[in-house]
Amino acid sequence: MAKTKTQYVCGACGHVEIKWMGRCPGCGEWNTLIEETVAPVRTGPVTGVRMQPMPIESIPPQTEQRVRTGLAECDFVLGGGIVPGSLMLIGGDPGIGKSTLLLQLSQSIATQNKRVLYVSGEESANQIRLRAERLGTVHQNLYVLAETDLDLVVESATALKPDFLIIDSIQTVFRPSLTSAPGSVAQVRECTGVLLRLAKQQNIATFIVGHVTKDGAIAGPRMLEHMVDAVLYFEGERHHMYRVLRAVKNRFGSTNELAVFEMHDDGLREVSNPSLLFLSERDRAVPGSAVVAAMEGRRPLLLEVQALVAPTGFGTPRRMSTGADHSRVSMLLAVLERRLGLQVQASDAYVNVAGGVRVDEPAVDLGIALALVSSHRDRPLAAGDLYIGEVGLTGEVRTVTRLAERLREAHKLGFTRCFIPAGQSLSETFSGLEIVPIKSLQDAIQRAF
Repeated sequence: MAKTKTQYVCGACGHVEIKWMGRCPGCGEWNTLIEETVAPVRTGPVTGVRMQPMPIESIPPQTEQRVRTGLAECDFVLGGGIVPGSLMLIGGDPGIGKSTLLLQLSQSIATQNKRVLYVSGEESANQIRLRAERLGTVHQNLYVLAETDLDLVVESATALKPDFLIIDSIQTVFRPSLTSAPGSVAQVRECTGVLLRLAKQQNIATFIVGHVTKDGAIAGPRMLEHMVDAVLYFEGERHHMYRVLRAVKNRFGSTNELAVFEMHDDGLREVSNPSLLFLSERDRAVPGSAVVAAMEGRRPLLLEVQALVAPTGFGTPRRMSTGADHSRVSMLLAVLERRLGLQVQASDAYVNVAGGVRVDEPAVDLGIALALVSSHRDRPLAAGDLYIGEVGLTGEVRTVTRLAERLREAHKLGFTRCFIPAGQSLSETFSGLEIVPIKSLQDAIQRAF
């Protein structure tokens, strides 16, 4: 009897070792090597049609026929709708609303006289029916299958021939031919490969739900994100009503788009003007508050940045940021301390982007810096001011991209004055919006107060 061979595969990067190691040599992560059984290699004649290389000019162009999801914000992120035969991966924290979003998409697609198969490996059919009744997504073209055996799922999908397939989630389904447990590297990789072939051969648009790790990345091998056509992240704070859908990979559209939803008891609702929503609860007469213009793909977002500078009660001051890059906040504090003489080395500093949104572009540096100065001096900034600009280590204000779109959004929402980098060229004028060119952070503080 042949001895069963085993190997150890890293759950983070897919690196393979013949013996267990505490640290993966491939990615450097600790305790990620998982034991797997090596399947025998199949040998035999090569079957199939042999493809021949051809000039790219001789390949006939094709325009994909997209299916509208019924949610304009979701279509915006996907690049105009769902492409038939595509394989998409969506990840997010537990309870954030991934199943709710997919059920609403299923109902909208089902109303277009298209069949939808919802496969759940985590909930029973009765639980899905209860959620569908609460969301108002019950439809005769929506089919539900509570199954974890992927072979049976493929058999059911082949017989039903749906236009849209949802797998919730990839970590719960398994192939019986593999001895690994569901959710292991081998099972996730093999199941995704089977679903990829099914989507391409049957021309079925497929959504895969993926679990995320404590760091926010999709669990499983990194190869999982390479195999699919699109990778979407559904994000948001559990204690906030707002949810953000962003694409980090999209073979059929841009990867810089963002959609904002609002969670209610009856499901998710689209937010057509996120800037107005994020600024609706802003108190304009409080020190430490500034409005910045961030770009998410082609969409400008006006967000409120809040800062609090207070004397520390410990030997080492605390630096905390929520929604903003912690490293950039620390850099801005060092610039304020060194270049402007602002005494913050003995003070705690807290920065928060209101609404639970995360921004990481440098164009919000000027607003964060002025919010910190406003809190430190206990003097509020002007209510109708907007701040755009990147701050360098010498205190200079540097240019940003897509300035016209940011100013257009500010003009639409009624802002009266905007601080922009002095080196930025602007051909468009906005009536009622004063443009203030700024060369340095010191110049901005003098003009703002």
